[in-house]
Amino acid sequence: LGQTFKVASQEATKLSLAFSRPPLASAEDCQKLSEDVQNAVLAVATVYYWLPKGQGTTLRKMVRDATTEVVEGTIQLTETILSAPLESLSQEQLISTGGVWEACEQVSNLPRDNQAAVVSALAACLGVVKDALEEMEHALVDGQDPYSDIMEDEELGFRGNRDTYWSEADRKLLSSCVGLMKASKACLKKVLGAVKAYGKADSPEHIAQLDDVADIANEISPSVDELALSMYPPLNQLAVRLNAAKLASVLTKVLEITKTSHVCPPSEEGWVQFLAGAVDHNMNKIKDFTQGQL
Repeated sequence: LGQTFKVASQEATKLSLAFSRPPLASAEDCQKLSEDVQNAVLAVATVYYWLPKGQGTTLRKMVRDATTEVVEGTIQLTETILSAPLESLSQEQLISTGGVWEACEQVSNLPRDNQAAVVSALAACLGVVKDALEEMEHALVDGQDPYSDIMEDEELGFRGNRDTYWSEADRKLLSSCVGLMKASKACLKKVLGAVKAYGKADSPEHIAQLDDVADIANEISPSVDELALSMYPPLNQLAVRLNAAKLASVLTKVLEITKTSHVCPPSEEGWVQFLAGAVDHNMNKIKDFTQGQL
């Protein structure tokens, strides 16, 4: 794969240089150039398809994404060359060529097995959840207007509408929602640590278990985002409850799947139980606060 990415990068450079200034290459040279580029891209795609599915769907998806970027980058470069007049090297052509180089260089950062791929996927998910939690904690600072970063409308003047603020009852509900978001962050952090410490890609069973953990954990950040969006005023408490229930359900599944996999030896079961309790505790409080909405 590394070799095919390298060749694709070299062929993109040759193509770009050939059309960087007059005179135009001969028809014969153009045909040779285009064939070389096509062969390089086909080689990249072929090697991706050689990667056995049994090596893990998480790993395969990451390799596919990297391969797609090389193919799409080469298409964009070709289209840029075709649409630009042959006078001098355009800014667009420079950017497109750099884009192919960047896509091809990604191969050195690709995970080498499914355990490394799942670690990478969980770390990315954790980053998104951390950002969402920090943003919500910042917005909930006492007395702060969650829309303070949005400019006032000159025509409407001061935003005195209470729909842009949280009531005291809203804030009580939201503190439990933030508790659920914190449990999401802790859950991802612990699962990531367990996969790093105990994850193995040495058998079809272990590889499949790692994929199961990654698949369900990937649902955490979109569920956190949906909950966070529903937490902004004007607050619909029932929508908040439904989004919280969805997140709690995902977290419970993550903990169950982790517990029954090889990444969770008996020594790790304590935090699984603790986090399952934290999820239930916050969800029960959310249910109590929203009981009147049903």
